[in-house]
Formats: sequence, structure tokens, C-alpha cells
Amino acid sequence: MRIGINSGAASGPETTIDGLIARAQQIEAAGFDSMWLANMFGLDAMTMLALIGRETKTLQLGTAVVPSYPRHPLVMAQQAATTQAAAQGRFTLGIGLSHQPIIEGMLGMSYDKPARHMREYLQVLAPALANERVQFSGDQYRVNGQITVKESSGVPLVVAALGDIMLKHAGTYADGTITWMTGAQTLESHIIPKIRKAAADAGKPAPRIVAGMPVAIVPDKDAARDRIDKGMKMYGQLASYRAMLDNEGVDGPSGIAIIGDEKELRSAIGRLRDIGVTDLNCAVLGVGDPEVTFDFLASEL
Repeated sequence: MRIGINSGAASGPETTIDGLIARAQQIEAAGFDSMWLANMFGLDAMTMLALIGRETKTLQLGTAVVPSYPRHPLVMAQQAATTQAAAQGRFTLGIGLSHQPIIEGMLGMSYDKPARHMREYLQVLAPALANERVQFSGDQYRVNGQITVKESSGVPLVVAALGDIMLKHAGTYADGTITWMTGAQTLESHIIPKIRKAAADAGKPAPRIVAGMPVAIVPDKDAARDRIDKGMKMYGQLASYRAMLDNEGVDGPSGIAIIGDEKELRSAIGRLRDIGVTDLNCAVLGVGDPEVTFDFLASEL
């Protein structure tokens, strides 16, 4: 199991171009396998990863995740291929639907039939990322074209998939899934077996499982849980994440966070490895001492 660090959603230096590049170089120097950038409402994740790709040498890079609705799939493919060229083959595109309050409430776009939207989107995006000509006619997209970026030999694709239909689409059309607010039990019993079956049914290799997890070494777990649930309250209110938390049998985001002492973190990470997670995407929390958590994770590589 590869271990990486999530960034781009924090405050402070990581909200600036120079700060994110410096963080990426720190992550690479510590020996981590990857760095994943959230695409929030500040710096554009793919643009930043193109810049980071020019300032790093070995670090694998990925988005966690870019919303599909605001970008036509050929436009998404074009930017992803450009980022791949800049990163010299170290980039993975992670995409997702986002959430109804953002797509409808903020952007004023329709969020009707999101799973159907993603199925058509992937039928255009996946071949475009492989430098193939796309000829597709559906309800939402009618596309005839090709993206050609000579320095990109293709872009791996993972999809934020939590429900049954989305897992089927991810297994059928993409290279794997990338999750958030999803605990080990739900990964083991729901996410991993269903996307593996979809990939096998489509004649594809075993899918990549990128699990995003809040992580922190803390001396007082009760106090940490209280802070996490207050600070990450919005995640427990979004329908798709709420369903995953309910499936896990926890009240809030702290219920799936990997927190405690070194022994507890090591055990939780080992379980994720055992159930088939291929990539652990660690969101180092600002509870306890984040640098202690960072150093511990680096020691586990």
C-alpha cells in the first residue's frame, strides 16, 4: 500500500502557490509516495500539480477531486493531459460529482440524474485521456473530437464513487476509485468488492483503491473527536458522505478518522492494507501536533 499526503484544503502557507510547492517538496523529501490536492475554492488543483510536477522528481501527484459538472469532459482531458506532460507521467486524475448544494446552489447548474451524468462523462473522458478519438452521442454529451498532447502517453483516472451505481461506473470505465468520509468497514464490505466486481465484469485489471482518511496522533482522543466533528461538521451533512458514515455506524467524521497513539495508527493503517486499499491518502489534521503525525507517517513508509 502506497502512502501519500492530502493537501490544498488547509489554511496558511498551503493556500499559496509557493507554499504548496514547498509542501510538495517536503512531502517528496520525506519519502512519501504521493501528494493529492483537493480542488476547493482557491487554487486550481490541476494547475498547481502542473507547477509542482516541474519542481519535483519522483512524487506521484493526483487530484482529490475535480468536479465533473463545470468542465466539459474534453476540456477536463485537455487540462489533465497537459498536467501529465508537466509532471512527466506522474499524474493521476481524480474526479467526482461534487454535491448538489455546490453544483446547483453555487454554480446554478442542474444536478439531475448525477449517476447518468457520470456514466456519459466517463464514456467521453476515459478514451480522451488515452489519446483516442471520441465519437459519442448521449443525452448530455454529443462529442466528436480528440485531444493530442504529445508529451502525455495517457492519464490514469480514479472516480469518487460511493453508491452502487457509481461504483459500477468507476469499475467499468475508470482505473479505480478515490474515497473520502468512508471507514475501513465500509471499504471492506461495500466499496472494494463492488468496484472489483465491476472491473472484472468489464475485463479490466483490479482497480486502484485510493482511501482518503483524516489522520492524527493525539494524546486525548475524546477531545480530538470533539474538535474533528465540529471542524468537519459539513461533511456529515452532505448526503453521499452521510450515507457512508451511517453505513459505518458512526455519528460524525471523527468516527472514521485514524486517531490515537502510534500503536493505534499503525494498527488502523495495517487493516487498510489488509483489506485491499492500494493508496492511503492521509489528510493530516490540525489536532495534536501535525508535524509529529507527518513524521510518524513518513516512518511507516
